[in-house]
Amino acid sequence: MSHRPSLDPAVADVRRAVRASLARLDPARPLVVGLSGGADSLALAAAVAFEARRSDVSAIAVVVDHGLQESSAEVAAGAAGTAGSLGLEARVVVVDVDTVGGVEAAARQARYRALRTVAEERGRAAVLVGHTLDDQAETVLLGLARGSGAASLKGMAPMSDLDGVPLVRPLLSLRRSATRAACAAQGLEPWDDPHNADPRFARVRTRNTVLPVLERELGPGVAEALARTAEQLREDADAFDEMIGETIEDIVEHAEAGISVSAPALAANPAAIRHRIIRLVVASEFGASLSRVQTLEVARLVTDWSGQGPIDLPGCRARRVGDRIAFTAV
Repeated sequence: MSHRPSLDPAVADVRRAVRASLARLDPARPLVVGLSGGADSLALAAAVAFEARRSDVSAIAVVVDHGLQESSAEVAAGAAGTAGSLGLEARVVVVDVDTVGGVEAAARQARYRALRTVAEERGRAAVLVGHTLDDQAETVLLGLARGSGAASLKGMAPMSDLDGVPLVRPLLSLRRSATRAACAAQGLEPWDDPHNADPRFARVRTRNTVLPVLERELGPGVAEALARTAEQLREDADAFDEMIGETIEDIVEHAEAGISVSAPALAANPAAIRHRIIRLVVASEFGASLSRVQTLEVARLVTDWSGQGPIDLPGCRARRVGDRIAFTAV
C-alpha cells in the first residue's frame, strides 16, 4: 500500500493562510501576486498557484523591476521564470523610481502603482503581497520610534483598499522563518535583496539589530507581541472611525474655498476624537497629513481660544471664525 508523502508543515501553514484570505474574496475575482523573488513573496506565489489551480481562479505574478541595482533585470527575469515553473502567468513591469523623497518610500509607491495598474487591467483583481508577522513587528517599532499615533501603530491590515482594488496580506500571522522553510521544502531558491542587509535603511537596522536585541534581553515572543498590539490598536482605530463617521456629518459644513467645523461640537468631544476629526478633515479635504504638533495647534483654536491668528498647515490654513474652525486652501 503506497502512502502519500506528508506535506511539509511550513508549506501547509502558508497554503492555509492563503486559503483563509481568498475565502474573504469573491471566488471569481482574479488574483495578482506581487513577486520580488524573495522568500516571502516566493512562498506566497507558490501557495497562490496551488490554491488557484484548486479553485480554477485566474492568477498572475507581477515582478516589478525598480532598476535600482545593476542586476535588477536579471533578477526580475529569474523571478518571472520561477513563477512560470509554478504554473503562474508572469509579467515583468519596469518602473521609474524618483528617489528624491527616499528610496524605500519611492520604490514602494512605484511598486504599488504597477500592481494596481495590472489589477485594473485584469478586471479589478485582488493584489496579494507577502508581508509577514516580522514585517508587522518592524512597522510597529518604527512607528513607536517616530512617536506616531494609533493610525501608524496599528500596522498593516490583512485586507485593505489600494485605490479601488483589494490589497491582501495573507501571511501577516506567519514568521519570516516559515516562508523560508516553505521555499526550502518546495525546492525554491529565493533571492536575497542586498538592500535588505543595508544598514542605511531604518527598517534593516530594526530587523537585524533592534528586534534581535529585544528578543535577547526581554525573551522570545517580542515580534508576536508587537503584532498583537497592532491588531488591538487596529480594532480601536476602527471603533474610533465609526464614532467619528457618525459625528462628523453633523458638525462639518462646506465653506468658501474649504470646509468648516463647529468649535463647540469639537470641544464637547474627548481629545482623542477631537484630534482625529481635525486630522480627518484636513486629510480628506486637502490630501495632507498633520503632525501631532500641528493637530494640537489647531485644537487650541477650540480649547484655548484667545484671538490667535491663522495657522498655516500642509495644503491649507486653519482659523477661528465665530464659533467655527475654518480650513481653507492656500
